[in-house]
Amino acid sequence: MAKQDYYEVLGLSKGATAAEIKKAYRKQALKYHPDKNPDDKEAEEKFKLAAEAYEVLSDPDKKARYDQFGHQAFEGAGGFGGGGMNMDDIFSQFGDIFGGAFGGGFSGFGGSRQRVVKGSNLRIRVKLTLEEIANGVEKKVKVKRKKQAPGTTYKTCGTCNGSGQVTRVTNTILGRMQTSAPCNVCGGAGQTIDKKPAGADNQGMIVSEETVSIKIPAGVVDGMQLKVASKGNEAPGNGISGDLLVAISEEEHPTLQREGDNLHYDLYISYPDAVLGTSKEIDTVTGKVRIKVEAGVQSGKILRLRGKGIPSINGYGKGDLLVHVNVWTPKTLNKQQKEFFENMRNDEHFEPKPESTDRSFFEKVKDMFS
Repeated sequence: MAKQDYYEVLGLSKGATAAEIKKAYRKQALKYHPDKNPDDKEAEEKFKLAAEAYEVLSDPDKKARYDQFGHQAFEGAGGFGGGGMNMDDIFSQFGDIFGGAFGGGFSGFGGSRQRVVKGSNLRIRVKLTLEEIANGVEKKVKVKRKKQAPGTTYKTCGTCNGSGQVTRVTNTILGRMQTSAPCNVCGGAGQTIDKKPAGADNQGMIVSEETVSIKIPAGVVDGMQLKVASKGNEAPGNGISGDLLVAISEEEHPTLQREGDNLHYDLYISYPDAVLGTSKEIDTVTGKVRIKVEAGVQSGKILRLRGKGIPSINGYGKGDLLVHVNVWTPKTLNKQQKEFFENMRNDEHFEPKPESTDRSFFEKVKDMFS
């Protein structure tokens, strides 16, 4: 089933400003908040979807990638930022947007909610060949992430009594003001370390190496960032794990050049091959293929192999492979060869005779993008 467009979820147009996006999300989230719709699964799903849309559209980088590639920009992982929001993500990251709408702090399902601590994200860069980008690939990478050490135990924080927040009341010229902030003792987790094994840090965490499998869809571009949900650093106690952010790096191909979903290949042929015609074997991202070069081909001719390019990240077909024919002019000739070309210099068959079908360089470039 196709995912609903994020702009439609929030009732916005694609050119919406950051302020309009925030306002629209707050309206939707307040409408479908669990406190206002207890035991309503449909409202809960709409609440999650609105938060998922806001998480992407409120981030300039993610918004730009979504505007260009749609939901495909966040494939290869799932989870926050790519499908599958959960309540802990929403309450821990977007609670402040509600202000006092639910009783002086961001409440959860029908009452005061303990602030959930999320572990930090990890970032890695994965290099891909053009062939891997064209076909999609699953990569296994080793990641060092913080994990809760076995045997670690926690106790309720005595400062915030497990709520993760401390409330302060101050007198101002406008009257008594009540503010809430994360507990500075437990960092908002609501728990402090009770016992920790040897080798663990002050939060009961150790660094462990783990192999993570990353599914990378076909058509990704250099610089694109994918996310593997919950494969970042774990959080102490009952917190939720951060994410693994995967930056795509495209390796240079020895013979093919990429331009969007299209590929370019420079084919060099000799004068005899240009005059008589030939067939040549060339590289593609799916292996070598043999193409026919017609007799009398002109240097600069572009041969289009449809569907031999890169798949669209949005799933809208494939690009083409554009073969640029270059007639190679020899730089040195022996006496016999020079005599042959001297004899041909004034031969009418060697006189340039452009035809109406021989398009100019600029027209050829224009055709490439039509």
